[in-house]
Amino acid sequence: MRPVLNIHRSILGQPWRWRGLAADPCDASFAPDDLVTQLLLARGCAREALEAHRSPSIRGFMPDPSIFRDMDKAAERLADAVQAGEQVAIFGDYDVDGATSAALLILLLRQLGIEPRAYIPDRMTEGYGPSGPALLRLKEEGASLIVTVDCGAQAFEALDAAREAKVDVVVVDHHKCAAALPYAHALVNPNRMDEREGAEHGHLAAVGVAFLLGAALLRTLRTRGWFTSRPEPKLIELLDLVALGTVADVAQLRGLNRAFVAQGLKVMAQRRNLGLAALIEASRLTRAPTCSDLGFALGPRINAGGRVGRSDLGVRLLTTRDRDEARAIAEELDRLNEERRAIEAVVQAEAEERCAAQQDRGVAVVSGRGWHAGVIGIVAGRLKEKLGRPVLVIAVDENGVGKGSGRSIAGVDLGAAILSAKDSGLLHAGGGHAMAAGVTVSEDTIPALADFLHDNLAEAVECARGERALLFDAVLAPGGVNPMLVEALEVGGPYGVGWPAPRVAAGPVRVIRADTVGNGHVRLTVAGDDGRSLKAVAFRQADTPLGMALLGAPPHRRLWLAGRAKIDDWGSRPAAELHVEDAAWAD
Repeated sequence: MRPVLNIHRSILGQPWRWRGLAADPCDASFAPDDLVTQLLLARGCAREALEAHRSPSIRGFMPDPSIFRDMDKAAERLADAVQAGEQVAIFGDYDVDGATSAALLILLLRQLGIEPRAYIPDRMTEGYGPSGPALLRLKEEGASLIVTVDCGAQAFEALDAAREAKVDVVVVDHHKCAAALPYAHALVNPNRMDEREGAEHGHLAAVGVAFLLGAALLRTLRTRGWFTSRPEPKLIELLDLVALGTVADVAQLRGLNRAFVAQGLKVMAQRRNLGLAALIEASRLTRAPTCSDLGFALGPRINAGGRVGRSDLGVRLLTTRDRDEARAIAEELDRLNEERRAIEAVVQAEAEERCAAQQDRGVAVVSGRGWHAGVIGIVAGRLKEKLGRPVLVIAVDENGVGKGSGRSIAGVDLGAAILSAKDSGLLHAGGGHAMAAGVTVSEDTIPALADFLHDNLAEAVECARGERALLFDAVLAPGGVNPMLVEALEVGGPYGVGWPAPRVAAGPVRVIRADTVGNGHVRLTVAGDDGRSLKAVAFRQADTPLGMALLGAPPHRRLWLAGRAKIDDWGSRPAAELHVEDAAWAD
């Protein structure tokens, strides 16, 4: 297949190719499908599944929860707690997936007649996951059942302590597991190594697993006749939480996750959840949230509580019954998010300097004393995008203990490598999934960890990077980038990891105006041979080869711009703009 527009090497050094097309669209015999069908097929959808993917529904993708190991056992234990009026504690992680998972179960159990307690550990003083002292404290305060969400699958010591104290623990998680599992009354995780049918759903975020547990719980209570004289909760009304947690945790948007997000956005548009409604307002969104809003506006604000504020703010926001409290928490999270951005900028600048000395490493591992542990995951993600390879960023405290967060690239399983490093004795703790992982490591062991990750992943990284090409769905004149196109492209969504948003090439164009705005963004106005102009922006590219080429483009030279077509709704009427990711000279 020929490259798109015959571009073998763009300004960023990438070939441009068609996404998923078996035929060359330049071939005269090529007969394209309609646009949405092309988008679906190019993302791996089988022709026989096209209709289900055009409008992904829960009914169309929902599995029987009983296919997951321990699911029925977990549902039975929760049903017992509901019927007996037991005190239940929900122990969650401090990120968005943990907050939404905890909130979902709290809201569901509340509708079933019991008031669960939420416990979210402090990132800085307690760290990730359940600890023995925390579980024992919950038991001493009256909890007879503890449900951990988005954590617990490798918490051996904590769960042993709970077992000795004779308190039941149900683990709801999605992180990769070793062959050995800790003791729990039930451990529901599609990424258990002994999972069979459920392994097909290993891409679920924890909140998706929690939703399936909710469905199993309602079915169990229904079978027991619990709803004969009581109204049955509508689990579907909690899909706004599932959508938010799924997107914010960067889970692959395929299969059931696409249905979760597509239907969850519809629920979120109704603003039933007081906390989410207040957060949408604090985020200054005047329209119904989109998938990208979940990842770039709402998710970061909830995360800010666990990163630089109080770890329980997210759960409190999502479960409050008080409109005034919801508004106050949302405003506090908005303020903390601004604080998080300032801290992040300092850490990122220092981490970038240290990455420069690791050009030959398959995985960049950087560390620093005094770095705020609450922002290292975001910094790792930004550096991963910039470097095109996995990055692990480690914040070392005054005792020489490092807390690290890593982000990977497609085709490189960082979570599995971290588990191997843990099994090799290099880590105090560690785990994660293919695209993200966390570690606790001694400062003096960091060089050995870096060598271990390089030795185990360099070949996979080289292979993944060698196959890298910028993939396209359409080539357009500037006038073709308009609101109608954006609306048509959105029909193939929701888009995210595993179901990438459409990318178009627009041009050829001449740069009429280019300047820098904000945090290193390049703002453009370009004009095409069709006589139409187009606004475009290249985010955080001012000091990159792409940004410098755009800012210095001679008026007589033409370019092709590659990027995502988006709606710019700041003006009096919506217009389209291009978010530029790459460019290539047309002449």
